[in-house]
Amino acid sequence: MISAIFGIIAVPLLVGYLAGSIPFGLLIAKFGGAGDVRAIGSGNIGATNVLRTGKKGLAAATLICDALKGTLPVLFFLPNGEAALAAGFGAFVGHLFPIWLKFKGGKGIATFVGVAAAFWWQGIAAFAAVWLIVAATTRYSSLAAILATLATTLAFWFAGRLEIAFAFSLMTTLAWLKHIPNVQRLLNGTESKIGTKSKDKP
Repeated sequence: MISAIFGIIAVPLLVGYLAGSIPFGLLIAKFGGAGDVRAIGSGNIGATNVLRTGKKGLAAATLICDALKGTLPVLFFLPNGEAALAAGFGAFVGHLFPIWLKFKGGKGIATFVGVAAAFWWQGIAAFAAVWLIVAATTRYSSLAAILATLATTLAFWFAGRLEIAFAFSLMTTLAWLKHIPNVQRLLNGTESKIGTKSKDKP
């Protein structure tokens, strides 16, 4: 029984975690000539903070790579649903708490999207619709991400994909916890807007 659980859950969870731990934003910014992305803006290693370097190409590359490290582990373990869920969750946690960076990672939104895309296109459609509407009207990437993660979880729930919805509810909770500083800045009016360049970490 224990060995079966290990094979079904633990192995894909570990594989996903190691994939998610790859700090693409840090690596892409460094080798793209933008320096250490942790020393600018929010200090995050994700695409939004890479965009604050003013180099849109590097930000786009970060977004794609961070999403793929969520998608590929899930696809690798399909069609076993439990293993795929474990791999996706592991990839998300790996991005948030990467072993290579002393467990100080990003906020996981691109990886969240990548995992969603691997399971069901409607999930990613729900995320994109809410993110685009909120981002366009407020220019706050953090607020858009917070609401879009909730929309994705609800989309899975209403579609009857309950196991996936449960996993995404856990991921959404973790994403919200990582966004607490953003929420505090939103409340006091100091949150950076999309497209804002920043040279120094606040």
